[in-house]
Amino acid sequence: AVDFCRYYAAQARARLQPIELPGPTGERNVLRMEGRGAWVCIAPWNFPLAIFLGQVSAALAAGNSVVAKPASQTPEIAAYAVGLAHAAGIPEEALVLAVGRPEMGQALMEDVRIAGVAFTGSTATAKRIARTLIADDDRPIIPLIAETGGINAMIVDSTALPEQVVQDVVTSAFRSAGQRCSALRLLVLQEDVAERTLEMLSGAMDALIVGDPALPQTDVGPVIDQPSYDKLMGRREAMKDRIIKTIDAPAKGLFVPPTLIRLDAIEDLKEEWFGPLLHVTTWEGGK
Repeated sequence: AVDFCRYYAAQARARLQPIELPGPTGERNVLRMEGRGAWVCIAPWNFPLAIFLGQVSAALAAGNSVVAKPASQTPEIAAYAVGLAHAAGIPEEALVLAVGRPEMGQALMEDVRIAGVAFTGSTATAKRIARTLIADDDRPIIPLIAETGGINAMIVDSTALPEQVVQDVVTSAFRSAGQRCSALRLLVLQEDVAERTLEMLSGAMDALIVGDPALPQTDVGPVIDQPSYDKLMGRREAMKDRIIKTIDAPAKGLFVPPTLIRLDAIEDLKEEWFGPLLHVTTWEGGK
C-alpha cells in the first residue's frame, strides 16, 4: 500500500506537470493534464489494503474524485484507510467510502455521472460491468480498468531442479490458502519426472500445518467465507476420484485441505478455483 502511494505520487510529479510545446509562429502552447471526474474503485477482499489504496491513490493522483467500494467481506480495513487518507489531507468530498453488498457496485455502474471504473475481481463480474457501461446508447464511453482472474500454470521439464520445483509449488499453490490471483492452479509435468516430482511434493505437503493463522507454526489458514468454502469443497467432492494427495485440516472452521487433483489434459480445467486446490497433468518429452 505504501509503495502504491509513493509510486503514483512520483508518477504525478513526473508525468502530469504542464508541458511546454513548440510554438513555431511565436504563440505559446501548453499541454495540461486534467482529471476525468468521479471514478468508482472496486477492490477485492484478498488484498484489502494494498489493492484498495492502489486504485484510490492512482485515481486521486490523476486529479479525479473517488467513490471507493471495498469488498463486502473487508469493509473495516477500507474504512480505516479512508479515515487515514482524510486525516492526511485528502478532502472528504474527494474520497467517499461506499460500503455495501455487491448490488451497490451494480448501482454505481448504472450511474451516468461516473467518469471511469477501476476493478479487481472475477472475470465474470468484469464482463457484467463492461456490459452495464455500454448498455445505454446515450451514455459516453468511459474507461474501465479491470484486473481479473486466470489460470496460472507452471510447466516443469526434466531439466528442472525438483527441490526448487516443489518449494515453489508449495509456496504458490498453498500459501495464503491459494487465495491470490498469482497462486498456482495448474502444474504441468514432463512425464519423465512426474512420478518423482509428485512423490517429493506429497512429502512437502505432509509437512504443512493447516490451522489458525495467528499461530506462528501455521502454514495454511482458512478461506475467506462460507460461500468460498462450500464451492471449493464441492469441487473436491466432485473430483474425489481424481484426488492424488490431500492432507488433514481442522474439521471446525473454513479450512480447505491442500489438495492435488489429477487431470487427463490441460483443457479439462475450465475455470479458476480460488483456493488451495492444485490440478496436475503431464506431457511427453519432445512434444
